[in-house]
Amino acid sequence: MLQLNPPLPLETPKGPALAHFVIDYGPEHDLCWVCFQDETGECWTWRNPDVRAPKNITMGRRTDTARRKADLRVAE
Repeated sequence: MLQLNPPLPLETPKGPALAHFVIDYGPEHDLCWVCFQDETGECWTWRNPDVRAPKNITMGRRTDTARRKADLRVAE
């Protein structure tokens, strides 16, 4: 288990959250992100495929729609 300092903002299936810990059970398991949800304060643990970094235009992370459109242009 690794405590994140500072906590990382993530997008989860229940909305935006701050990840405070990462749990790594080994090579045959997904990372688990221990997050506190922004809206409710609930603590949830999310598997790696369930979380995404939030939108950040400066770092090149756009909305999913913009990313899909860019991927389609590259494929053409």
